[in-house]
Amino acid sequence: MLRQTINFCVSRRWIASLAVSALAWAPMSVLGQSIEVFTTAGEPVSNVPEGVAVIELDAPARLDAEISQGLSTDLDAARISMRERMESPEWPSIMQRYGDLHTGVTRAWLLRVEKVPAVVVDGQYVIYGQHNVEAAVQEIAAFIAGEAE
Repeated sequence: MLRQTINFCVSRRWIASLAVSALAWAPMSVLGQSIEVFTTAGEPVSNVPEGVAVIELDAPARLDAEISQGLSTDLDAARISMRERMESPEWPSIMQRYGDLHTGVTRAWLLRVEKVPAVVVDGQYVIYGQHNVEAAVQEIAAFIAGEAE
């Protein structure tokens, strides 16, 4: 179930456009390895090393549902309600959450994550389907050690 990802090129202009968002997201380094965990709310992970972020790829959709909650089915009334929400003092923090959540989704896309849960080490080794993050990292470490021999 282990595969080594293939590096691929992306235009510098496109990467530069992500620079601001990328500052908000950086993989956690544990024992000299960067570890990224991608999943969904329906595929919880366990034994996550301290400081390692778990990116739930369905979180932006859940935020959409949260923001849309209680809107009228009447289009004009819903439009008015959304304008009021967008003028609230909380709206900038909601937009920041959107940016952060989509940065994680973008990172998964850049890494070509195919399914969840996915534990990615050093941006090039991935274990799919392992809910125990520590076990996945150990499996990857054993694979890397075997490659070095």
